[in-house]
Formats: sequence, structure tokens, C-alpha cells
Amino acid sequence: MSLTESLGLWALHKCDPERAHGLSLAALRAGLVPLPGVITSPRLACTLAGMALPNPVGLAAGFDKNAVALGPLMRSGFGFLEVGAATPRPQPGNPQPRLFRLTEDRAAINRFGFNNEGACAISARLALRPKGPVPVGLNLGANKDSTDRSADFAEVLATCGPHIDFATVNVSSPNTEKLRDLQGRAALTALLSRVMEVRAGLERPVPVFLKIAPDLTEADLADVAEVALASGISGVITTNTTLSREGLKSAHKGEMGGLSGAPLFEKSTRVLARLSQLTDGRLPLIGVGGISDADQAWQKIRAGASVVQIYTAMVYQGLSLAARIVEGLEAIAAREGFATVSDATGTGRGDWL
Repeated sequence: MSLTESLGLWALHKCDPERAHGLSLAALRAGLVPLPGVITSPRLACTLAGMALPNPVGLAAGFDKNAVALGPLMRSGFGFLEVGAATPRPQPGNPQPRLFRLTEDRAAINRFGFNNEGACAISARLALRPKGPVPVGLNLGANKDSTDRSADFAEVLATCGPHIDFATVNVSSPNTEKLRDLQGRAALTALLSRVMEVRAGLERPVPVFLKIAPDLTEADLADVAEVALASGISGVITTNTTLSREGLKSAHKGEMGGLSGAPLFEKSTRVLARLSQLTDGRLPLIGVGGISDADQAWQKIRAGASVVQIYTAMVYQGLSLAARIVEGLEAIAAREGFATVSDATGTGRGDWL
């Protein structure tokens, strides 16, 4: 991390967390952040559900909810980006404060509640995004007051589908009441059926991923695996934030919302490995949760992830973390004798079961 980035992080941490988030996006849009450009090599390049990626490190949803900084983010070293979540209608989300840094735990708790400017505004920005080798996907959400949340997911895909490279069905946020109920077998089957119907009607059908919670029981996880394989979706993002507060030290540990960051790493990786076992390599998995360096990204890949995503660790290590993880993965793969990073997928799954 450069001195400039260290000073910038120090200044941002003097601000309210949500204001700091907004300032970081503004700095990106203003061209104030040095960017490494696209990072790739024969060892890093990979495919995910038919998409060619320059490298296997992506930006998780939530950082650029409204797709306002796509150009700079595409030059930030990531191999793919996920924006959103988007809901059919704009909504303000939950009352502030709703984002908390847990500095002692290298973590964060949020209860945003799908605050966003709505699918139409986000779709318009996606339509104007720069073209390039970095795929851009959208996290699909449902309005808080919706009487038919399955219809909401389908509507967002219909609105934004022509302008994205992939879509993620997010039924695992803990901040919209009863949303996680959609992870049950019957509800999930019905939801994915509606989304896949819309996908089939797009001029360019895009990969659809499902994002799950880390707090599922063994039976729940088995149901998810079965439904995912039967539905025709392209992969599973493992995992979203957790409701667990085990082992936390920060004064904010009692805040309501989803916990992300370092404390989530072990739990999410175990869920990833188990889902990899249940699907037996038949479905690409995206590993997310608690990754803060290249070694942890490598562990996710060896546990069964085809690619990984990061977000919360950037709060503490800056945007340059993406490039450091990408370069670190290449070095680890070379050291371990893998021709590509992808060749390591699942080779260490048993360590987590």
C-alpha cells in the first residue's frame, strides 16, 4: 500500500463509515485514485460460466450499489465486478446509522436494507459503461414492501439484463425481513424458475448465480445444492454476511445486521467446501467472505471456488488490495507448480470438511 493510500484510509476512518464509503466512490470518479489497469497473464486468465476473466479476483456487490464508478473499477485490477443490489423501485433502505466498522475484528456490520436508486437508473448507467475485458454483473434484489418478491427479482433482470454480463439472485441478505426464507427448497425452486424464464427471453441470456447465506443448516445446504443443480443456474456465490457474533471484540459487536470481514472467513469457507462436495464439481462456485490476502484467496480456491470476491478487507487495506491479491495468487500458483490458478480449484477441499 502506498503512503498516499495509507493517508487516504486514515482520513476516511475519521469519518462516519457510510460517509467514508461515499467519499471513496467520489474519489474514484474524480480520478484521484491511482489504478493499475487490467491485470492478467496466462496463469491468471480463467473462465466462469462461459465468461472470459482476466483474473479470478472480483469485486463483491455492495461497494458500487448504483453503478456510478464502473470505469475506474474496471481499471482497478479486478477480474470481474458485481454491482447492486438493485430493486425494481428506488428505496432509501433502513434508517442511519446502518454501517459500523469493527476495527479490532477487521470486520463490518451493515443493515443497509437494499438502499439503491432503482433498476431503471442503474440500467441506464450499465448501458453506458465502458467496454473492456472485465465482465460486469448485477446483484438482484427485492423491494422491502413488495408483496411478490420473486416477481421483483424477475423484473430487475428483465430491466437490466440487456446491459450486464451476469446476474446474481440475492436471497441471503439478513437486512430485508423474511428474505432469507426464499432459500427454502419450495420457495427457491419457484423463484429461480421465474428468473430463468426471464433469462431465456433475453436477447443475450446471461449466467445467473445464486448468493447464499453462511448460516444454513446441513439440510438447508443439501436442498440448495439440489435446487441449484436442477434449476439450470450457472453457479453459487458462497457466502453473504452472517448473523453470528462469535468471538467478536469490538464495541459494535451487538449491532443488528450482517457481519462481514475477517471473522467470516472460516465459516464461509467451510460452507464453500461442503457445497463443493455436494455439487461434485458440476457447478462453479464463487468464494467470498473474509478474504484479506492472497493466501486466503488461495485457500478459498483450493476449498472449491472457481473464482473469489472481496469487499470488506478493502475498508482496512484500500482498493489496491485487489491487485496485491491477484499478483499474490499468480506467485503462489507458480510456487506450488500449477500452470494456472484455476487448476487448484478443489484440490484442498478435504481440509475444510
